[in-house]
Parts: sequence; structure tokens; C-alpha cells
Amino acid sequence: MESIEQKKDMQLLIGTALRIGVMTACAIALASGIYYLICHGGEPMPDYTVFHGEPSSLTTIKGIFAGVLQFQAKNWIQVGVLVLMLTPIIRILLSLIDFARERDWLYVSITAIVFLVILSNSLAGA
Repeated sequence: MESIEQKKDMQLLIGTALRIGVMTACAIALASGIYYLICHGGEPMPDYTVFHGEPSSLTTIKGIFAGVLQFQAKNWIQVGVLVLMLTPIIRILLSLIDFARERDWLYVSITAIVFLVILSNSLAGA
């Protein structure tokens, strides 16, 4: 049985992970957005009457990080989005660890199923 102090520590860890994840994602997106405006702010507005999909360099993990290494602003913005998407996934993993430490197997099972659904959807959609 877990003590109240250990439970509070885990809740604090989960809350801190969420705050750090969101703040990091926002900081990356803000800095990247400013960098994008510096590099491309003077360009004419694109024609939004015709849809043009994004290139794979912005929609795949490999493409995103290849662009990051080349300091492309759009790719850095995508990293901010990825960090924001990973934040709740980290929360799920921390909850899974917490439930396993408590030996609450029902919630371990439910949390593991949620994690596997998110993981399979993320990999299938990639």
C-alpha cells in the first residue's frame, strides 16, 4: 500500500510533467513563429483559394527532424506541436507507473489499453 506522501509525490510529478511539456511546446512554437516571421514575414500572402497539402518534410518524423537540422522555421514549429502531442502521452505513462506501483491492476489494464490505442493510432497514421 502506497503512503499518502508517495501518492502526493506522484501527483506532483504528473502535474509538473504536464506543465513542463506545455510550457516547452509553447516556447518552441513561439520562438519558431518569430523565427518564421523574420525569415518569411515580407513574402506575399499565399493563395488560399486552392488547397496545397504540406510536404512530407512537415508531416513525417524523419522529415521534421531533417528540417530541424537545417534550421527551417516550419519544421521547428512542428517540433513544438510534437512536444505538445507527447505531453499527455507522458502523463498516461506516468499514470501507468503509478497504478502499477499501487498494484491497481484494473486501472493498469485500462491505462495500458488507452496507451496502446494512442500508440497504434499514432503509428498507423504516420
